[in-house]
Amino acid sequence: MNITMAHGSGGKTSAELMSQVFSKHFHNDILDRMEDGAVLEIHGKIAFSTDSFVVTPPVFKGGDVGKLSVCGTVNDLLMMGAEPKYLTCGFILEEGLEINMLDMIVESMAKTAREAGVEIVAGDTKVIEGNGGLYINTSGIGVIPEGRNISASACSPGDVVILSGNLGDHHACILSARMRIENNIQSDCACLGQITKALFSGGVMVKAMRDVTRGGLGTILNEIADSSACRINLIEGDLPVDPEVKGFSDILGLDPLYMGNEGKMIAVVSAKDAERALALMRDTDVGKDAAIIGSITEGNGVVMKTRIGGERIVDVLYGEGLPRIC
Repeated sequence: MNITMAHGSGGKTSAELMSQVFSKHFHNDILDRMEDGAVLEIHGKIAFSTDSFVVTPPVFKGGDVGKLSVCGTVNDLLMMGAEPKYLTCGFILEEGLEINMLDMIVESMAKTAREAGVEIVAGDTKVIEGNGGLYINTSGIGVIPEGRNISASACSPGDVVILSGNLGDHHACILSARMRIENNIQSDCACLGQITKALFSGGVMVKAMRDVTRGGLGTILNEIADSSACRINLIEGDLPVDPEVKGFSDILGLDPLYMGNEGKMIAVVSAKDAERALALMRDTDVGKDAAIIGSITEGNGVVMKTRIGGERIVDVLYGEGLPRIC
């Protein structure tokens, strides 16, 4: 059975879709009230984020657009030092979408939300003409514990940059699927709460965090360098890249510095905390391949020492970083 325009009418067919798919997987005390909005009790300083997710194919090795939509917004909250609490989700469905596919994606979202410790408390669905596509928006709220202040502007000379794992996995996975290239590359799509919890519980003074998504590592490091008015120095040989992803990237002329990821982050910490932070990251499932990749000094921009001993200016991504992954 496929989605039809009637599923967006607000009538009986819409109600059947709600009960057979969304209510089945997303039910909780707040959502089950079926009100026009969620009433939440939130105390303290909050972080709020929203993002929209478009990916082809919608199901890929290591994940799907549903898992991606939860991880993406949860990770944005985590990078602000927040403890994610609540999500909303909005679906735009093209007619022709298989309801079994939708059910699988919604189930994946619910599972990922439970694992991340967040509740989906409000949502919306619209149906448009099309060819079976699916678009998801998620917004999220998290609570920032008192005294925690994470900001790129807090970085200063002497700090160290730690990357949580291999670059380019998600980008290479999606592009492989589109080009019908058979390999073992899987998306790194994951929530990063294991890492942030380990760092804060371990007493590490984290100055800044960013998840490495669209635009890649090169772009987000430039954003941090601009915000902190400092220079970030990378060492090319220290950047972790899976050998299969590196081979794939070399063949297609891709640079892992600008490839998208959906389960990687960088943390900027003081030099005295660097080794402890690295060990804490490596002790998690999602951070087992973490590496110290550079340091912060006075100056501006991002500069990388190459394997042959030269220096390369790392600028922001220019143009379109294909494939579009979110």
